[in-house]
Amino acid sequence: MKTAIVASTLLFSLSIAQAQTKQADPKNYVSKVWVSDLGNGKYKNPVINADYSDPDAVRVGDDYYMISSSFNHVPGLPLLHSKDLVNWTIVTHVLQEQIPVDVFNKVQHGNGVWAPAIRYHNNEFYIYYPDPDFGIYVTRTQDVMGPWTAPELVYAGKGLIDPCPLWDEDGKTYLVHAYAGSRAGIKSVIAIAPMNAEGTKVTGNSVIVYDGHETDPTIEGPKFYKRNGYYYIFAPAGGVSTGWQLVLRSKEIYGPYERKNVMDQGKTKVNGPHQGAWVDTPKGEDWFLHFQDKDAYGRVVHLQPMKWVNDWPVIGIDKDGDGRGEPVMEYKKPAVGKSYPIATPVESDEFDSPLLGLQWQWQANPDGNWAMASNHGNLRLYTKQVPQDAKSLWDVPNILGQKFPADEFMATAKMTFKPNDKLENERVGFIVLGQDYSTLSVKSKADGLYLNYGVCNGAVKGKEEKETPVTKLKTNMVYLRVKVTAGGKCNWSYSFDNKNYINVGETFTALPGKWVGAKLGLYAVRDTQINDSGYVDVDWFRVEPIK
Repeated sequence: MKTAIVASTLLFSLSIAQAQTKQADPKNYVSKVWVSDLGNGKYKNPVINADYSDPDAVRVGDDYYMISSSFNHVPGLPLLHSKDLVNWTIVTHVLQEQIPVDVFNKVQHGNGVWAPAIRYHNNEFYIYYPDPDFGIYVTRTQDVMGPWTAPELVYAGKGLIDPCPLWDEDGKTYLVHAYAGSRAGIKSVIAIAPMNAEGTKVTGNSVIVYDGHETDPTIEGPKFYKRNGYYYIFAPAGGVSTGWQLVLRSKEIYGPYERKNVMDQGKTKVNGPHQGAWVDTPKGEDWFLHFQDKDAYGRVVHLQPMKWVNDWPVIGIDKDGDGRGEPVMEYKKPAVGKSYPIATPVESDEFDSPLLGLQWQWQANPDGNWAMASNHGNLRLYTKQVPQDAKSLWDVPNILGQKFPADEFMATAKMTFKPNDKLENERVGFIVLGQDYSTLSVKSKADGLYLNYGVCNGAVKGKEEKETPVTKLKTNMVYLRVKVTAGGKCNWSYSFDNKNYINVGETFTALPGKWVGAKLGLYAVRDTQINDSGYVDVDWFRVEPIK
């Protein structure tokens, strides 16, 4: 019976993955708040000004595919596509649920999918991803749009992170990886393990090939390549927001490896430029995609020119000729042979599709009855009882969130609340969620509906939210809005006509979550359980420039 249940669950997940690719085509979406393509043959960084952290990418023909870490958010492992490395669209999620399922049915901030790697080998796509509490997994497909195979545990063990495979010319296969000190009790070292030819199982013990304790502390995130007889390990060192891009090379797989710092902040404002992917173009140009940590905005994606000098890569622009580049903020676009339309990851949503837009993720595995994606042009969220051990909304799984899309923007949701008459304290709202959070919500009471403003300082530490009544509502329909300005400064307001907005509360400074940026979220909750729920219909969610 257990086998049948697992098979049924897998088939359901795969059907969802296939269905996701058939919803409204996001390829023509252009953000109103951030576009990298300048329209004159140049681009500006970041190419994606949103939290697609730990990016890795691969070129197959004239198509580029990029993935990023997703931690506890579901669906996980977002997969993006581009033709020119500048204009990116999100096309699917590789994981429709996080395994082990029983673990990730509960919110697991900062756990789950850490830095992944994507490769194309023998006409098949491979994605390796680490879960620091369980080990390293692989999932495969011949069709990048899915379905992808159920994740297989390649290498079991706590603290094994940041994997990347290499298929050598002699038929041997290897996996490079790092260690998470929080689980393994060691960090700042890079190791290589042998794998079977299929790349599905490690066949021997890891061998530490580089120790960064003295010169390159917190080295991690390795990516494995081979060129001109050299094995190369690209790896960030020095810390997420403060480090540099290191490259190791050796003629032998297990070393010894030489080291070289090939890019750092230099005299730019781009802190900690590192961890990403070397890709080339069909015309022979080399480029590097990497992230920059921007606190509440998460880890945004930059694109840097790259060249090879004496069999060492130089990333960015090397102004003083020392072999170490620094990031560019504006540059000519990659020469890919033709021009492609401007495109960006989707943000706004009119909720006209029967499936959730690809920009949305839950805080844990959904159970299927949290939402109806298109109910006559609305997103319907059903109230769900908060977990008994929840201290605040930080611990609630059924928050539907998306990433901050730019440094400055305005997000508005049109919501109509229909509470269950037999319940009190059902609550629906809009939240900016991080280690602290703020929210505007509508709560049902015996005598009607009330608009409340909530702030939770120290949500990550189990602190409780402070909720302040704003006004009693005469209608069940309201527009909730947050304006986000430089530094993650958030100001809330509400309206009944989408024209006249009334400001609420003090300016709130957003904080990141656990390894992720702050989220814009929608939710519907209650504190008791009976045989039915109330619900909120979200007519639309729009991201626009501040006005």
